[in-house]
Amino acid sequence: MMALVVHLKKVSHLRGKGDRIAKVTFRGLPFCSRVAENCGDVAHFNETFRWPIASRLDENEMLEIQVYNYSKVFSNRLVGTFCMVLQKVAEEGHLELTDTLIDENNTSIKTSVTIEIRYQATDGSAGTWIDGEFLEVPDDRDGVFAFETDSLLSGQSHGSGTSHGRSLHGSIPTFRKAGKGVFSAMKLGKIKNSKDDHKRDEPAVLDMEDLDRKAMRLAGTLEPDTISLASVTAVTTNVSNKRSKPDIKMEPGSGRPVDYQISITVVEARQLIGLNMDPVVCVEVGDDKKYTSMKESTNCPYYNEYFVFDFHVPPDVLFDKIIKLSVIHSKNLLRSGTLVGTFKMDVGTVYSQPEHQFYHKWAILSDPDDITAGCKGYVKCDIAVVGKGDNIKTPHKANETDEDDIEGNLLLPEGIPAERQWARFYVKIYRAEGLPKMNTTIMANVKKAFIGENRDLVDPYVQVQFAGQKGKTSVQKSSYEPIWNEQIVFTELFPPLCKRIKVQIRDSDKVNDVAIGTHFIDLRKISNDGDKGFLPTLGPAWVNMYGSTRQYTLMDEHQDLNEGIGEGVSFRARLLLSVAVEILDTTSPEIISSSDVQVEGVSNISESATGKMEEFFLFGSFLEATMVDRKIGDKPITFEITIGNYGNQIDGVSKSAAAKKKKKDGESEDEENELILNSSEDEGEEDGDLVSVSTTPLMRPVITDRNYFHLPYFEKKPCVYIKSWWQDQRRRLYNSNIMDKIADKLEEGLNDVQEIIKTEKAFPERRLRGVLEELSVGCSRFVALANKDVNLAGRTKLDRERLKSCMREIDSMGQQAKQLRSQVKKNTVKDRLKLAQSFLQRLRFLADEPQHSIPDVFIWMMSNNKRIAYARVPSKDILYSTVDEETGKDCGKVKAAFLKLPGKKSFGPAGWTVQAKLELYLWLGVNRQRKDFLSGLPNGFEEVKAAQGGPGLLSLPPVSLVYEMKQVFQLRAHMYQARSLFAADSSGLSDPFARVFFSTHSQVTEVLSETLCPTWDQLLVFDDVELFGEASELRDDPPIIVVEIYDQDTVGKAEFIGRTFAKPTIKMCDEHYGPPRFPPQLEYFQIYRGNCTAGELLAAFELLQIGQGGKADLPPIEGSTDSERGPILPVPLGIRPVLSRYRIEVLFWGLRDLKRINLAQVDRPRVDIECAGRGVQSVLIQNYKKNPNFSTLVKWFEVDLPENELLHPPLNIRVVDCRAFGRYILVGSHAVSSLRRFIYSPPDKTSNNWASAGDVVVNLDTEPQIRKMDTVVKLDAMSDAVVKVDMTEEEADKEKKKKKKKKKGGMDEEEETDERVLDWWSKYFASIETLKETLRTQEAAHAEAEEREEMEIAAEVTGSKMKEKSREKKSAKDKKKGQTLESSEKTPVKSKVDELVVFNKELESEFGSFEDWLHTFNLYRGKAGDDDEHALDDDRIVGRFKGSLCMYKLPLSEEITREAGYDPNMGMFQSIPHNDPINVLVRIYVVRATDLHPADINGKADPYIVIKLGKTEVKDKENYISKQLNPVFGKSFDIEATFPMESMLTVSVYDWDLVGTDDLIGETKIDLENRFYSKFRATCGISSSYSVHGYNIWRDPMKPTQILTRLCKEGKIDGPHYGPGGKVKVANRIFTGPTEIEDENGLKKQTEEHLALTVLNHWEEIPRVGCKLVPEHVETRPLLNPDKPGIEQGRIEMWVDMFPSDMPAPGPALDISPRKPKRYELRVIIWNTDEVILEDDDYFTGEKSSDIFVRGWLKGQQEDKQDTDVHYHSLTGEGNFNWRFVFPFEYLVAEEKIVISKKESMFSWDETEYKIPPRLTLQVWDADHFSADDFLGAIELDLNRFPRGAKTAKQCSLDMIRNEHELPTISIFKQKRVKGWWPFVARDENDEMELTGKVEAELHLVTAEEAEKSPVGLGRNEPDPLEKPNRPDTTFLWFLSPLKAIRYLVCNRYKWLIIKIVLVLLLLIMVGLFLYSMPGYLVKKLLGA
Repeated sequence: MMALVVHLKKVSHLRGKGDRIAKVTFRGLPFCSRVAENCGDVAHFNETFRWPIASRLDENEMLEIQVYNYSKVFSNRLVGTFCMVLQKVAEEGHLELTDTLIDENNTSIKTSVTIEIRYQATDGSAGTWIDGEFLEVPDDRDGVFAFETDSLLSGQSHGSGTSHGRSLHGSIPTFRKAGKGVFSAMKLGKIKNSKDDHKRDEPAVLDMEDLDRKAMRLAGTLEPDTISLASVTAVTTNVSNKRSKPDIKMEPGSGRPVDYQISITVVEARQLIGLNMDPVVCVEVGDDKKYTSMKESTNCPYYNEYFVFDFHVPPDVLFDKIIKLSVIHSKNLLRSGTLVGTFKMDVGTVYSQPEHQFYHKWAILSDPDDITAGCKGYVKCDIAVVGKGDNIKTPHKANETDEDDIEGNLLLPEGIPAERQWARFYVKIYRAEGLPKMNTTIMANVKKAFIGENRDLVDPYVQVQFAGQKGKTSVQKSSYEPIWNEQIVFTELFPPLCKRIKVQIRDSDKVNDVAIGTHFIDLRKISNDGDKGFLPTLGPAWVNMYGSTRQYTLMDEHQDLNEGIGEGVSFRARLLLSVAVEILDTTSPEIISSSDVQVEGVSNISESATGKMEEFFLFGSFLEATMVDRKIGDKPITFEITIGNYGNQIDGVSKSAAAKKKKKDGESEDEENELILNSSEDEGEEDGDLVSVSTTPLMRPVITDRNYFHLPYFEKKPCVYIKSWWQDQRRRLYNSNIMDKIADKLEEGLNDVQEIIKTEKAFPERRLRGVLEELSVGCSRFVALANKDVNLAGRTKLDRERLKSCMREIDSMGQQAKQLRSQVKKNTVKDRLKLAQSFLQRLRFLADEPQHSIPDVFIWMMSNNKRIAYARVPSKDILYSTVDEETGKDCGKVKAAFLKLPGKKSFGPAGWTVQAKLELYLWLGVNRQRKDFLSGLPNGFEEVKAAQGGPGLLSLPPVSLVYEMKQVFQLRAHMYQARSLFAADSSGLSDPFARVFFSTHSQVTEVLSETLCPTWDQLLVFDDVELFGEASELRDDPPIIVVEIYDQDTVGKAEFIGRTFAKPTIKMCDEHYGPPRFPPQLEYFQIYRGNCTAGELLAAFELLQIGQGGKADLPPIEGSTDSERGPILPVPLGIRPVLSRYRIEVLFWGLRDLKRINLAQVDRPRVDIECAGRGVQSVLIQNYKKNPNFSTLVKWFEVDLPENELLHPPLNIRVVDCRAFGRYILVGSHAVSSLRRFIYSPPDKTSNNWASAGDVVVNLDTEPQIRKMDTVVKLDAMSDAVVKVDMTEEEADKEKKKKKKKKKGGMDEEEETDERVLDWWSKYFASIETLKETLRTQEAAHAEAEEREEMEIAAEVTGSKMKEKSREKKSAKDKKKGQTLESSEKTPVKSKVDELVVFNKELESEFGSFEDWLHTFNLYRGKAGDDDEHALDDDRIVGRFKGSLCMYKLPLSEEITREAGYDPNMGMFQSIPHNDPINVLVRIYVVRATDLHPADINGKADPYIVIKLGKTEVKDKENYISKQLNPVFGKSFDIEATFPMESMLTVSVYDWDLVGTDDLIGETKIDLENRFYSKFRATCGISSSYSVHGYNIWRDPMKPTQILTRLCKEGKIDGPHYGPGGKVKVANRIFTGPTEIEDENGLKKQTEEHLALTVLNHWEEIPRVGCKLVPEHVETRPLLNPDKPGIEQGRIEMWVDMFPSDMPAPGPALDISPRKPKRYELRVIIWNTDEVILEDDDYFTGEKSSDIFVRGWLKGQQEDKQDTDVHYHSLTGEGNFNWRFVFPFEYLVAEEKIVISKKESMFSWDETEYKIPPRLTLQVWDADHFSADDFLGAIELDLNRFPRGAKTAKQCSLDMIRNEHELPTISIFKQKRVKGWWPFVARDENDEMELTGKVEAELHLVTAEEAEKSPVGLGRNEPDPLEKPNRPDTTFLWFLSPLKAIRYLVCNRYKWLIIKIVLVLLLLIMVGLFLYSMPGYLVKKLLGA
């Protein structure tokens, strides 16, 4: 066994005299040295510590030594810490050293420590750790947890135990108390000494508890990993364990309605089962239904219809709604149609998808009435759920091809198998308890008078909802304790796509049924889908239901709470239920095939099934009740605590009538019922020892200040206690608690890391490593602890399975954390942080226990016997356990609880004001463990028992506590400033003041008027604050301070802005006031208003103890230096920040879009800038209408600001309007909260951008655009790379020759694009392809990176398992990659089309909003909206200020001011254009809109464009596009405008209506001015190549050379110099390029334009002034509608060009009008059919035959279907037709769609245009005369890609359809003519494809012109008639020529038969004649006649 031995010799260079003690920690196991008494600067310890270790010493493990000053009374003060990594020791085995310590602030101090370390691997003599000694090793009975003990005791796990052979000072009680073996494993050395131990003055006994706590907190103060920086947002970390953290956010998040929009596009359906159907798709969300149009006789309809559902509901309600897609066959007005199949999924599943959407996925249809059948078809759809502020990225419309792979794109979340099986979900409902009255007592009395019996006032039944189906149990009349014993069975596909089962107890009533309580079962929490997972299972277990308060009122205002919306405020009932799932084997014969809900009876379950009943004891003590709202403050107040119905005195108990009856009859009562419903009145009878006291005595509140009261709980603190009985299921809660604690620690750590990153402090990676270290330790603790009490009564299957999966998950999480820890580097902190956050979510998810046991505890404040406000405490948080980790986080601690109003009352402003703040101590545990229930209270109290005689007095809990000890303090609150406060006044500002509450005191700062960033700079002093308890405890854990910020109003009471909490730093009277802790630093505290942030407060708080010497001993307060401010004290110097001198320059450009103020227009505005009390005013704008720009551009002011950038005060921008008589009116204001982006840093002369030495040749490659993005090379000044830019002439010639050759060969003619054919759209579509390509490559790269990361982690952690998984993933990904590769290989080489750039977002987001030097500040006015996260701030914008800021420290270096052309008036804003008005021609191109929100009832819209700019408005109303949600506009508009007056361009899409006004669908706004002046040159995009004619003509009036010259001049750079050989030099960069250009006549000319353009396209590489210039582009902008803020209503693709009027006029606008579809004619000749199945039986002969005809049509044109004539009576399935179909159609080549225009119905106003993929459908039918024709089979050919026909009928088979993807395909548009055999298919009963015939057809495609030249006739008509088919003679109709029919019947078929019959007849006749005449002849012969 190995061991580590540390010999601690001495600590030297200590300061002062005193007792010292050292603590040495290794692997989380601390040892303490003895106390070195009264030593001077050297403490000699000379002690050896020894750790036996079970796993090898790892080289990055740490040893930590902490040295403390020992104090008997107070906790020990840390002197310093020494930490070392044991790498050297691990290698060499021995080490001696002396090193210095480090203090709390990580600075090295003089004190040093001398140690010697040995690491030995001894034989077993050192004494090993015996397996069972401290850790209860899990039994291996389940055979699941075969942990090697090694892994438990290894590395990081806290093994437990002291060094063997020497107990810690001989005073340790033995660890093996009965059953408490766990205790030691928890916290080593945390030994609780009896209280009197303090008195014995033995050096050996030290209160280690304190030490240890410190150690935990500082966890090695040196190792910066674990230092907790006081987070800005959270209340600083706790020190002692007496208090728990308060929760800052007040408002309940759930239950508040929010806006949502669900959009569903039904694209098409395929493979629908059924013959010749007319399908309709019904889309249902919740109760809303919408239908698509009907498509006739097709199994693969194409719809492309878009539906939108708008909701305004709470999120939970929305996420439980079911989205149901059903396909219905032949629905019409009269009949509802037959259901083909449905698909169900809840909204939550969609919302949890990436981007909240499924895009182009296939939903599998199944038939709910026949679960034995398989898939009924597929529907392809997009589903998206958008909440407010979610923006949905629509993937760019991809081609049809990649999505035809149905199996690869199923509409299922990741990880759900494609083949889902049917399963039965059994929800068993046993019984319920503790139901409330649901009827008024008056009614009951009336009933009693009539019926004469007293009955329970509730008729309960249970309703279960799951996956859109409901089931109900029977109603149990009049029962508070109904027993149902029924099960509700749902049949649903598994895994279900619905997350929650809703179980509701309802009260049956004649009028309407009301919910009593609701519980949701989340299937994700009761199952696990891993490879070792388990099916959903639950219980049998009790679930608790919460809802409104229990007294019955007819109109319950909180009824929503009972429906499960919002946080319940009272216990309603508990229900015993269980859930089980069984996967069905659908092949078995006895299965019921319908999936309807069934209700069946089940047998009763035993009492003990849910656990053994235990007596629980709940104790609470109210230490303080302050901040009681003044509305309630005038009446006496009492507090009530309830758990379940126990302790509830007003409305808790509904005594069961049955029980009362029994009592009368003197029977003993059924114990359990009695227990649950036991009311406090009856309790005395049963157990003499304890009567519950659940309420505090009534007390009148006392005034604190104007707003709040407090209750005078001074030295006497009231207590309550309640006994209750529950099933003992503590283990569940314990495991939850352990996980919660790990998660809390993790969360706190991660917040710290984020804080460090945010405040840019050093070493965030170290802190993160520490956090992960803690996590992995925590995880291994969980694994050690959780597996206990495995065989308790009432353990359900879920308990066992959950335990296994939690152990597995947490074990692997621990491993991964360890793993991650080693990967945290400075540059990867952020990614690793994300991963750690995913751990946190996972932990929180695991910690949530689905099976309840003990109900939550409610604390109600009651006044006048009414319930006013409440707090709800989960019972697990206050549950006691002997094991520290298992104890609830608030158990036995003082918790600050804020009471809030119940239900909806707490939404909005009412919920933000605190109703009361309690300092509350709670303890809940099993009665037999009660002895410690007071141990967590602050010490120094005496108990006061209830005055009740009797023997059990000793064990009675106290009714109140009296504190003898009290300490007096002075609190100093240094209130420095607040920033970004909430705007509470209509002016858009506030008049803020802060109110500070501490204990029962409160004080107020002064009111600063009209600001959102007040700097109070005020010290508030609270004298004589009395706190009760021991001084040492208070020092470690003071009460919290509450700071509330208000807005002062002249009338009425001040309005609440927000609240924050803080903890003071404490100085006891014997401590020195000095560094490191004093004076305290200013800190930021986040201010919350409800759940939203409402600003930050910068302040510091210190609490100073007043000793015997009174206040004289306290550090002095400097008097008020400021005579104006009177008695107000400023924040003292040591605390306020250090200031230095800054100059702030302001660029005043202009004001825009100012709205009216009080109905008057703004005419003469001025801007005031203010920062830290100094400021500057702009000049007045004399006439805002005429010119809204400022005449003086730059002004500056100087101001003293803090050195620390984080403390910079905000800068306020205000706009005022100067009215007559010297009045000023505030228009609006803006606060720039962070000045950091405006800090000027002088350019660095040494950097490469200034480099002047040597020329650099930039290499460029004209590769396709995608590559270009990667190959932009950043060049050093010194490099000299040369690469040619373009093909040389010869190569180009070669290329041409090649092409010519090809042409001669006549092959590949199509590949060669003709210049004339190309238009702007070719360019656009090519660019979209490129965009998709780039997105794909990005995704692939992203996926690869993720995969790599997974592999890294996996490889090192779990070994094989993960690897396999990732391998599978990989193969899937490779497949996909392969597919994309193949597809890219297949596509013919793209002919080179010049491209533009398609941005799939706004141009602004790509170029930083064009705020490169001109910034836009929104001006706000009016109160801020309280909607979530201020999404509505847009309504408050009253205008915009344009300008900029620049701040720098004075004095500025000389160099800048000395530069040539420096204009001192402009300061830092050199070379800025002037802001005089300028005329501009604005040309707006609108390409198309996509996914518009439907505006008409039919789910469509008739969009047209409206463009507004200044006063000009262009309406394009007459060109509206009928019934389109994806209209292609293809228009350009020219508008002349004058900047700055008209600079905001609005492009709107309206919906045309025949009657009434047109509705706005959505609009987008573009600030043209910023674009115009931006250095990115957004006036006219620069194309990738220059040409003077054709589709790619140069649009800008300035040629590239002119632009380049101008840029060089403006940027003061040298150039351009054009040199020979196609070179150009700009600054010191050389570019190369072609020098020739062809004009329209094909003549070549020399030109420098290409060269100049090359430079422009690479302008970002030019030193100093370079930046990316805006390329020729199309931007995609979201359309928004002011009525539906934040939700996208569609997108518009467009771009804007601007041409200043002082330049030459631009050429005509590009023609981007939509391509006209080309007219084609498809001629289909049906020659023959073969092997068509035979349907009819012959009347006469019963022979099989068919009367065949063929029908054909182009998709979307069913009405124009064409039929051949009938080939009657085919006996072999062969048919001969020679029949021609002719289908004229219009076709868009670029989009591969047919364009159809037709009226939707007879009532339609105009035609609607549809675009449909070109698909030809051919069907074969059997003609019947008197009944409907029979459908035999069909084939559908996609004209762009269909399999080549077989040469002969023999070679034609089903495989041509089955393996369509593998076979080579052809396109009729390329081939023009094709002939062959194709198979007809239909589906049989088992849904298998079968071959039902073959057709020989010839397809011939001609253009409309060709068709006119060579027309053909339909059928066999002229012109170009086809010859008659050569049919056998049988093919005619018998009733037309009956004789012929008979002849044929006789002749053909029975010829031989007739001949035979005739012969036989002849023979018979002959024989007959013979026999007839024989006798005569014989006689004649005989007689000789």
